[in-house]
Amino acid sequence: MRSLLAGFTTRGKSFLAAGAAAALCGLALGERDLVRVGAVVFLLPLLSALAAGRTRYRLGCVRTISPGRVPAGQTVQVSLRVENVSKLPTGLLLAEDSVQYSLGSRPRFVLDRIEGGGYRDLDYPLRSDVRGKFTVGPMRLRVADAFGLVELSRSFSTRSTLVVSPKVVPLPGSVIPGSWLGDGEGRARVAAAAGEDDPAPRPYRDGDELRRVHWRSTARYGELMVRREEQQWRNHVVLLLDTRRGAHAGTGTSSSFEAAVSAAASIGVHLAMQGFAGQLVTDAGAVAGAGSFEDVLLDSLAVVKPSGGTDFKGGLSAALPATSGMFVVVAGRLSAAQAKSLASRHRAGTPALALLLAVSTWDAGQQPDGPDGTEDAASVLTAAGWRVATLRAGAPLAAAWQRLHHAPVIGQGRGLRTAAEMTR
Repeated sequence: MRSLLAGFTTRGKSFLAAGAAAALCGLALGERDLVRVGAVVFLLPLLSALAAGRTRYRLGCVRTISPGRVPAGQTVQVSLRVENVSKLPTGLLLAEDSVQYSLGSRPRFVLDRIEGGGYRDLDYPLRSDVRGKFTVGPMRLRVADAFGLVELSRSFSTRSTLVVSPKVVPLPGSVIPGSWLGDGEGRARVAAAAGEDDPAPRPYRDGDELRRVHWRSTARYGELMVRREEQQWRNHVVLLLDTRRGAHAGTGTSSSFEAAVSAAASIGVHLAMQGFAGQLVTDAGAVAGAGSFEDVLLDSLAVVKPSGGTDFKGGLSAALPATSGMFVVVAGRLSAAQAKSLASRHRAGTPALALLLAVSTWDAGQQPDGPDGTEDAASVLTAAGWRVATLRAGAPLAAAWQRLHHAPVIGQGRGLRTAAEMTR
C-alpha cells in the first residue's frame, strides 16, 4: 500500500484529493450526484494503481553481455530483452539499467507500449579503461498508466558480470629454444642420435633440441624427425608476478604495477597460444582456478591488487618445488639480494626469464635517466643463467619481449652483463 501511495503522480494525488473533497461535500449537502462524481474521481487513481501494479509483476528481463570478458579499453555490447508475460498491454515504461560508475552513465530507454505476450529488444555499449570485475544490473522499470496518474518502480533481480582484463599486447616470436620440458617427476632420458630406432618418431617442432633429431627417420621421411621421450611431454610455464606494493611506483593506470600486470597478461596469453600449460604465481602464493591457463590468468589478473609483502618466499615455496618447465618473472623494484634469493630457488637446467621494470621511470619525483636499481639485479640473474631484459615507462612491451626472447644465456662464472647491455 505504501508503494502504491508513493507511486501516485501529482495528477493522481490531485484526483484523490478532489474526489474525496467532492464526495464529502456531496454528503454534507445531500447531493447524491456530487457524491457519485467524487467517488468516481477518487477511485480512478486507485484502479489505475492496481492495474499498473498487476502489470509490473508480469514483466521479464533477460540480459546478455557479449563478450563476457574483454581487455581494458575495448567495448562490449549489452543486449536486453523486456518481455510482457501477461495478456494485457503495458502502458508507458521507463527503463534504466544499473552500471557501475567506471563503466559510464546509466543507459535509459522509453518504451511506449508492449502488447500482451510481446517483447522489446534494447542494446547499448559498455567500455572500461580500468581492469576489474563489474556487476551490471539490476534493471529498473517505471510503469505508468494511460492517464498519467500512477508511476510505479520495479527492480529486477537479474545481474550480470563483466570481466575487464588487463590490456594484452601482441608479442612477436615463437617458443623460446629449450622450453620443451616434461611434466613428470623425473627428467626424461633423451636417447642418443645414433642409438636404436624409435618406433614412433614425430616431426621436428620449433624449440626442439637438435640432439633429439633422429637421423635415420629423417633420411627415410625427407624431413627432420625427432625422438619421442619416454614420458609424456608438454610445454609448462610458471609465471611469477611481483605484486609487492613497495616494489612499484606511480598511481592509477599509469603506474608500474599496472604495467607489470599488463606485461604478465600479454606474456601469459602469448605462451598459451604457443601451446603452454602453466600457473600464475604472485609473491603471496599460487593462484588457483578452474579452466584453461589463459582463462585463469586473465580472470585472476583482472582483480589482482598490490600486496603488502616484502619478498617472494610464499609464491616460490608454493610453485617451484613441483615445477619442471620454464620460469618467467615480471618484477618491479628488485634488489641484488632479492635477485640472488630468486635465482637460488630456480631449478637448474630449465629456462628462466626475467622482465625487470625500471620502476624509477614511473616515479614522477625521480629523474628517469638516473639509476633505477635494476642493473645489479639484472647482473645477478644473468650470471645465474637467466635471460634478462628491462622495461622502462613508455617503452613498447613487444620490443622488450623481443630482446628477452633473443637474449643470450650466460652461465655462472662466465662473466656479468648489466641491464643496460642486455637492452641495447
